[in-house]
Amino acid sequence: MRIIFMGTPDFAVPTLDALVAAGHDIVAVYSQPPRPAGRGKALRAGAVQARAETLGLPVRCPLSLRDPAEQAAFAALNADVGVVAAYGLILPQVVLDAPRLGCLNVHGSLLPRWRGAAPVQRAILAGDTETGVGIMQMERGLDTGPVRLEGRTTIGTRDAGTLTTELAAMGAALMVQVLTDIAAFPPVPQVGETSYAPKIDKGETRLDLTGSAVAVERQIRAFAPAPGAWFEHAGDRVRVLSAEIVAGDGPAGTVLDDRLTIACAAGAIRPTAVQRAGRGVMTPADLLRGFPLPAGTRIA
Repeated sequence: MRIIFMGTPDFAVPTLDALVAAGHDIVAVYSQPPRPAGRGKALRAGAVQARAETLGLPVRCPLSLRDPAEQAAFAALNADVGVVAAYGLILPQVVLDAPRLGCLNVHGSLLPRWRGAAPVQRAILAGDTETGVGIMQMERGLDTGPVRLEGRTTIGTRDAGTLTTELAAMGAALMVQVLTDIAAFPPVPQVGETSYAPKIDKGETRLDLTGSAVAVERQIRAFAPAPGAWFEHAGDRVRVLSAEIVAGDGPAGTVLDDRLTIACAAGAIRPTAVQRAGRGVMTPADLLRGFPLPAGTRIA
């Protein structure tokens, strides 16, 4: 098929690679424009743009698709289908309708559970036991379209990074399967209770130690490896990248022992991987050698 691919972050790269490997003709790759990144704030291309350029594919990075000239250029590609994976820009109806078969989206949840920008993180925060990925026929509404094919997986104790990687690979395989014989996968309307997954706000990443240890551990997994859940002490921010739930009792936010066990409103957590600003990931033991947090310390 003649395919227009639209995606920006790492999550979308496996789908692009799978389409190329399957022999489809990628007539253009659309990605969000490079953004300032790093300490020097130099412009950095997204993962999809970088991969597409490596593959020798033509890349377009419009700021918006609302411009009639951009819409005309999109339609002039005469694509059979648009494939979208975490693109990050709104597609007007004229763009959705331009490809012969419309646009298909790789969405990282079991729709209508977790429509929106951060389905993996929201599923973990909510304590969902299962999630998945769907190949959705796109409509103008926010992730409201019917689903052609779906895959499922248990969440278990995995963090958002690990789960996102698995869902990206699953979504790539499902997309190739659908495009092999699209008529064999008719769109099925979404059924069930709708939940929304808004973008993660920076304020949500601060550890809420007034919650239960179960909730705090979910918070840690939902934001690992990035942006990372964190606490602050003596003006320094410490990211907690993994932790276990342990027995413990004390005022919420109090360090209970020399292993950095931290009391929560109910139970306690014991970090297993931490990181101070500007430092590498380390064990709590390594952190405590140069950053004392003795029992009785209150952290926020």
